[in-house]
Amino acid sequence: MMKKTLLLSLFSLTTLVGYADEGMWMLTDLKEQNAATMYDMGLDIGIDKVYCPDSISLKDAVVHFGGGCTGEIISSEGLVLTNHHCGYSYIQQHSSVEHDYLTDGFWAMNRREELPCKRLTVTFIDKILDVTPYVKEQLAKDEDPEGLNYLSPSYLSKVAERFAKQENIEMTPFTALELKPFYGANRYYLFVKTIYKDVRMVGAPPSSIGKFGADTDNWMWPRHCGDFSMFRIYATPDGKPADYSETNVPFKVKKHLAINLGGVKEGDFTFVMGFPGRNWRYMISDEVEERMQTTNFMRKTVRTVRLNNLLEEMLKSDKVRIQYASKYASSANYWKNAIGMNEGLVHLNVLDTKRKQQEKLLAYGRETGTDAYQKAFDAIRDIVSKRHDAVYHQQAIYEVCKLGTEFYKIPATDKLLKALKAGNKEDIEKATAKLKTNFDKFYNKDYSAEVDRKVSKALLKTYADLIPAEQRISIFNVINKRFKGDVDAFVDACFDTSIFRSPEAFDHFIAKPDAKTIENDLMVQYAKSVDEGYADTDKAMKAETDAYNLAHKTWVEGMMKLKQHEGTPIYPDANSTLRLTYGKIGSYSPKDGVEYNYYTTLKGVMEKEDPNNYEFVVPAKLKDLYNHKDFGRYAMKNGEMPICFVTGTDNTGGNSGSPVFNSKGELIGTGFDRNYEGLTGDIAYNPQLQRAACVDIRYTLFIIDKFAGAKHLVDEMTIVE
Repeated sequence: MMKKTLLLSLFSLTTLVGYADEGMWMLTDLKEQNAATMYDMGLDIGIDKVYCPDSISLKDAVVHFGGGCTGEIISSEGLVLTNHHCGYSYIQQHSSVEHDYLTDGFWAMNRREELPCKRLTVTFIDKILDVTPYVKEQLAKDEDPEGLNYLSPSYLSKVAERFAKQENIEMTPFTALELKPFYGANRYYLFVKTIYKDVRMVGAPPSSIGKFGADTDNWMWPRHCGDFSMFRIYATPDGKPADYSETNVPFKVKKHLAINLGGVKEGDFTFVMGFPGRNWRYMISDEVEERMQTTNFMRKTVRTVRLNNLLEEMLKSDKVRIQYASKYASSANYWKNAIGMNEGLVHLNVLDTKRKQQEKLLAYGRETGTDAYQKAFDAIRDIVSKRHDAVYHQQAIYEVCKLGTEFYKIPATDKLLKALKAGNKEDIEKATAKLKTNFDKFYNKDYSAEVDRKVSKALLKTYADLIPAEQRISIFNVINKRFKGDVDAFVDACFDTSIFRSPEAFDHFIAKPDAKTIENDLMVQYAKSVDEGYADTDKAMKAETDAYNLAHKTWVEGMMKLKQHEGTPIYPDANSTLRLTYGKIGSYSPKDGVEYNYYTTLKGVMEKEDPNNYEFVVPAKLKDLYNHKDFGRYAMKNGEMPICFVTGTDNTGGNSGSPVFNSKGELIGTGFDRNYEGLTGDIAYNPQLQRAACVDIRYTLFIIDKFAGAKHLVDEMTIVE
């Protein structure tokens, strides 16, 4: 009873008006803090139908897809719906010049044709437990030499294991425990999860539908893409998770979603469940400026160079296009996000908003007789100032070297080098076998040494332009001394001489390995230099990082108390754990004289068509269906074919693929993006402008049924007309 009263006072929603759409809410707290508002806004089912710890609910049909996206179960046979861009790397994994599923799409017409996806997992959340008292008890009694146990993933993992043992939580090879800090480590939740590892590709539209508009339309509204793909979970005949096996069968799930074809209209209540990745709503203004000048600046600057060079090569060759499709898309996504966020932070005067928010908390501290918040604020400002150069350099190393230059990822040679120097034959054999395995993973079908050579030259020059000579990573000493500062010559030497330059060169070395060759290898030297340089930036700001975490904890605690005092809600920053957000379908006006409707139709695809631009090619069959108005039961009442809609829910990265529910808890769409004007939402939410872009479920089913001719997939779903 005491816990319930605390939550009621801490998260009172009595002052919310209008859309009331800000917040990534914990499912465990819905009944106490959100139910009344959700009912007022239009929720038409009991909150226990949404989430109930003691019975099956909608939560049980929402899954973590691949660790970075969300998916939903849409049939009793384990059929999973997610975004096309979430399944993209697996579509690419199965593609070749001969079977180009990226271009042509893929549809399994029976279970035998469903394709196993290596390393793809689908994760169910079995339990969500508030274990704050238990964790604080462990923190108080355990040794903590560095004073960082409260945030340490390794320490919290041990605490989770202790708790599971104490509470007799059943553990299997497919059970995972995830204990995470929330509200700046003022509260802790434990997630008990079951992971399914036999997941097979079932269907995906061609990229001309799934990625229609590509980079030009990414993060924009209006949108006209069918951003969806489908997979199926397989399990043992008795329903247990297992590694891939031909004897596995489609998983008989305990909950799947009903699909509603009734459509959406302005003002309709919606809610979304998913796994939002990261946001930073409790930053002070100095931190926002730091984000703009470091992370966002580097993403824009470095990825512009990388993407331009990749695209040039991809347009020359179908083989390279397929090899680099997923890498390009992944890099481009947050390249444009960084550009849009910086523009929005300036346009919406977010720094001024943050200054007003922080002054409000500081004033509250003075009124209540505590200087804790002022001290935390002063500490954060001081820390941000001190760490600026290290953060800037670290982001340069990360974007250029770790993400951009692929040959940085050559397999580690330390164990083989150590074994060779020791002359231990058994250790040499073990290390050699391991190196062979890791080389095959590095130099796989999706890697082109010539593309990497070209991109790496451009990126290392960019790094040299960004970072003063005296601060650069140590490999530049080699570039300066041996290659007279010529980056191109250094990169050419790497790709002309390294043992990792080709499978043939590697096989020649591994047949008779020697220590001197490893030590002199330029790619090996480069990878070590990158790791050392990155570690040096970590060391340079370790004291600031530790101090920041403590100050941030106090700052967020103050925010919680201030919100409690005001009777307004507070929610934890996103951290890839299961959350719920709600809001209403709504058009919006991004600027004077401009009004964006809340939905788009197939007419817009035809208006955007450009056969000479790969981003806006329209498949002939889709045009034929449009011209004949052959939309089946999926059309709107006015006869148009809907594609996408926007709603005022609080989404961020990780929400991709999230189910969008109507007031009755039925599936009406799949979240896939945000609008450009709402990109500041990771830092500061703007209810007038922020929208979540969603694929209308009617378009998804239309493409499956009428375009792909895969009606058998629709037939296994539960449809509400």
